[in-house]
Amino acid sequence: MNDFRSERMPSAEGQGMARAAWDAYAKAVNTVITKPLIERTPVGDGLRSISANSVADLLGFWLVWQLHGGFEGLLSLGMSRSSIFRKVAAFRKVFKQHPDEFTLPGVSIDVAEYLTQSQEED
Repeated sequence: MNDFRSERMPSAEGQGMARAAWDAYAKAVNTVITKPLIERTPVGDGLRSISANSVADLLGFWLVWQLHGGFEGLLSLGMSRSSIFRKVAAFRKVFKQHPDEFTLPGVSIDVAEYLTQSQEED
């Protein structure tokens, strides 16, 4: 049987395989923790685009909701009940408020001016 105590190792770490494995693991974990999901996935640009489009759609929904008097106004425009409910649910999920309660900083809506301009164009 061999006595390994008499053979010198290159370092206290041996050949450094455990340390190299640990460093690779730590690098991978730090990448996951420090970068948002969108930045660390190969489809990040697509996700970012979908997210931007979804937010723009929801803000458009919010604007039409405000300008046309909410649920009943959207119904009178021809939007289906189920579509309105889906949009409200999506809006609440993203903005954490109902479209009736939400205000967008820096944006003011003059419904009277909008209606006046709309009637003049007809």
